[in-house]
Amino acid sequence: MNFNIDEWEPKTNLGHMVKEGTITDIDEIFERGLPIMELEIVDALLPDLEEEVMDVNLVQRMHKSGRKVNFRVIVAVGNKNGYVGLGQGKAKEVGPAIRKAVDNAKFNVIKVRRGCGDWGCVCGREHTVPFKISGKSGSVRVTLIPAPGGVGLALGDVGKTILKLAGIDDVWSQTMGQTQTTINFAGAVFDALKNLSMIKANKSDLKNLGVVG
Repeated sequence: MNFNIDEWEPKTNLGHMVKEGTITDIDEIFERGLPIMELEIVDALLPDLEEEVMDVNLVQRMHKSGRKVNFRVIVAVGNKNGYVGLGQGKAKEVGPAIRKAVDNAKFNVIKVRRGCGDWGCVCGREHTVPFKISGKSGSVRVTLIPAPGGVGLALGDVGKTILKLAGIDDVWSQTMGQTQTTINFAGAVFDALKNLSMIKANKSDLKNLGVVG
């Protein structure tokens, strides 16, 4: 379904500011630490987000009324240019579970730092992670390492999908734990990308690494 900003009726102050054009860049929202309570805010400021279903799994649990069965879906969203989100959704049918997961991923969108962080590469493009960084989810730990241009994504398929949606083309990696568990593997990669923004560095160092984000 295509988003039409003219048909949107905002319910929050931030929503009104976005619709009125007072805020036109999602980075301003991130920098000010404003909570995003409406999906339309993300749709308006990041209209080119793509969606990728990572995993569809049947989950069961016992209830006093009997066995309950739901589908659990993991979805990643990104614009392949520095913004990515990861989410999950549960429902009795696959379609509603996917929609819930997409909505959850949009609420979780982050800005990803990118650069040319490998010592052997001086291309100046934002094609890899600027620093060695690790992330963890459950038993899985993933470390992303800057790589020169042309290496590609030396990572499992789940991680490749998330990094491509974030706009990262080259990376070395190290993994530990049960990486075949999609939800934890995806969560660890996403956690690593979030941790990139936690690293403190002065502006001149960032500039030398060609860092954006």
